[in-house]
Amino acid sequence: MSIKLYNTLTRQKEEFEPVEAGKVKMYVCGPTVYNYIHIGNARPYIAFDAVRRYLEYRGYDVDYVQNFTDVDDKIIQYANEVGKTTDEVVEHYIAETLKDADGLNVKRATVHPRVTEEMDSIIEMVEILVDKGYAYEVNGSVYFDTMEWENYGSLSKKIIEELEMGSRIKVDDEKKNPMDFILWKPKKEGEPAWDSPWGQGRPGWHIECSAMSRKYLGDTIDIHAGGEDLVFPHHENEVAQSEAATGKPFSKYWMHNSFLNMDNRKMSKSLGNFFTLREVAEEFGYDVVRFFMLNAHYRSPVSFSRELMESAKSSLERLKNCKANLEFFIKNNKETPLSDKERDLLKELPQFEDNFNKSMEDDFNTADAISSIFEMVSWINTNLTDSSSIEFTNKVYQEFIKLCDILGIFYDAPEKEGQEGISDEQVEALIEKRNAAKKEKDFVTADAVRDQLMEAGIAIEDTRQGVRWKRL
Repeated sequence: MSIKLYNTLTRQKEEFEPVEAGKVKMYVCGPTVYNYIHIGNARPYIAFDAVRRYLEYRGYDVDYVQNFTDVDDKIIQYANEVGKTTDEVVEHYIAETLKDADGLNVKRATVHPRVTEEMDSIIEMVEILVDKGYAYEVNGSVYFDTMEWENYGSLSKKIIEELEMGSRIKVDDEKKNPMDFILWKPKKEGEPAWDSPWGQGRPGWHIECSAMSRKYLGDTIDIHAGGEDLVFPHHENEVAQSEAATGKPFSKYWMHNSFLNMDNRKMSKSLGNFFTLREVAEEFGYDVVRFFMLNAHYRSPVSFSRELMESAKSSLERLKNCKANLEFFIKNNKETPLSDKERDLLKELPQFEDNFNKSMEDDFNTADAISSIFEMVSWINTNLTDSSSIEFTNKVYQEFIKLCDILGIFYDAPEKEGQEGISDEQVEALIEKRNAAKKEKDFVTADAVRDQLMEAGIAIEDTRQGVRWKRL
């Protein structure tokens, strides 16, 4: 079985063959840390985490790099507005971003480089470009000369003459050409700056990712990913400066996720439909946000609404119920030999993983992969009974959990702010207390315990095999 992915560079699906057999080098553009990440930022986090997880499931050793841009005009402006240092702003929002990523069950990157800690690599790369004649310095500014790089526009498929004619970029008298972009900018009063061969200053945005990718993953990587808004100019400029500096292909495959709209409108603060991930997670839960995002193919636009989030929540609850039912049967069913019928049924199990894999191999189609999981749930509900053997139930459970874990669906998501947590052990203890009260015909106490559990978000159900419970 082979994986095919859509390559933005070639505008077609291609068979995935990493540069080095068994190893994947993957770079995903990270956030500029001056605020909480918004709900749209969550999409690349989740989409490319799912890609990484599937590649690891398929046996690849994945080096996953995602940066933090921790020096930028927006950070400086925000720090000035709130009366804090840029370091204070950056440290706070890196911690909050990681908290959100953990809440979404996004695996930590192999390394999270910060721009301010990678100045030597950035300056070195700019020097190489100047020495090779692809960049020039004017009054402390260093620009990439787009006319010197004949392949400029290869990723975005834009023709440089058309870009110049339609450019809204303010033409700077320092530039040789309107589309030339900044690699190093001179220091301004009150801004952080670093020493360089061109005087004190700081890097332009585009050179940062190229330098960090090269340092941690090498000259040529397998996958470079990010939102589709980064194709031009950010990723286009990365291709130009990286390949000009090294003389080698920068990234073999480029993956870009589509936008997320709010009620079929572009998300915008001016329209009043701008939400941080933290706000949405507070209302619905991080796990619902993750599940919602995975229910669409990463290249398809997604419309966010409360109605759609409620639908995702209900669907996720169905999966959670299946998991709880299996665990309940494993715990409470009697040990009986595996029946002939169960042996025949187990032969049907591999079909769900096969269908799941076919979907993921087709450009990481998580939406169809989840459909395969729901087909499995229907099969489980049809074939699992009170008399099912533990061996049968265990095998079904393991297969079900394996597919869900590939997508990171089941995990202990953070509690909502202000919500009182109650552990599984505490739930079990209260259920035992209720059972004891019912035996003594103390129904007042039994009802009080049930109410206490309900207030803690725990629903219970009395069955012939015992009390079943689930979190609401």
